[in-house]
Amino acid sequence: MTASLLFILVILAFIFFSPVAIIAGIITRSENPVHWIGRLWARIALRASRIKVIVRGREHIPREEPAVFACNHASQSDILVLYQALPIQFRFLVKKELFKIPLLGIAMRWAGYIPVDRLARGKAALRSLQKAVEKIKKGTSIVIFPEGTRSPDGRLRPFKIGGMLVAAKAECPIVPVAISGSHRVFPKGDLKIYPGQIKVVIGPSIQTKGPEGTLPRDMLAKKVWEAIFSMLDEENRPI
Repeated sequence: MTASLLFILVILAFIFFSPVAIIAGIITRSENPVHWIGRLWARIALRASRIKVIVRGREHIPREEPAVFACNHASQSDILVLYQALPIQFRFLVKKELFKIPLLGIAMRWAGYIPVDRLARGKAALRSLQKAVEKIKKGTSIVIFPEGTRSPDGRLRPFKIGGMLVAAKAECPIVPVAISGSHRVFPKGDLKIYPGQIKVVIGPSIQTKGPEGTLPRDMLAKKVWEAIFSMLDEENRPI
C-alpha cells in the first residue's frame, strides 16, 4: 500500500468518526465519549497506516490527580500516538485556526479541547491559558506541546513558557513525554504517511511547587526540557 493511499484511508476514517463523535457529544452532553471515539479513530488510523507504537513508563501517569502532559512535537501523527499512549481522559491545547476546519472544529469543541491564539499577547493570551487552568481544576488532564509548533527536522526545540504557566497556576504536576520517530512516519510538510515505528517514553512527574512555593516558569521549562531530552532517541536530540 502506498504512502498516499494510507493518507487517504486515515482521512476517510476521520470523516466517518467526526460525525459519530459529534452525535455522541450531543446525546450524552459529555466530553468524555467524544474523547474515547477519538481514541478509537486513532487506533484504527495507526493500524491501517502500519505504524507500531511502543510505550514505556505508563506507570508514571498520575491516576489520582490531573496533570499537564508536556510532549515534544515533530509530526501530525503525534496526536494519534498520544491518544494511544495515554489511556486516560485528557484534553489538547489546540491552535484556534484548527477549530475552523469543518467537522474537526465541531468535534474538538464537543470533546472540550481548548483553543489557543498563539499570536495573542497580554490579557488575551492569559484568557486562553485560564481556560486550561479551569479544565485542570475540574479534574481533567491536558496535553501541551511546549515547543509551540512542530519541529521541522524532528529535533527537540526550545520551549515556550505558556504551558508551564498553566501547570503552575493549576498547581498540578507536569509529566514529560518523549516521542521519538514520528517525524519519519509523517514528516512536516509532507501529505504522506510512511509505515514505521514510534517510541513514546513517559517520565516521572515534575512538581510545580517546591519548599518555597511555586517554581519559576523558566526553571520548570528547563526541568521539563531536560527530562524530555534525556528520554529521546539520539536522532531527535538537538545537535
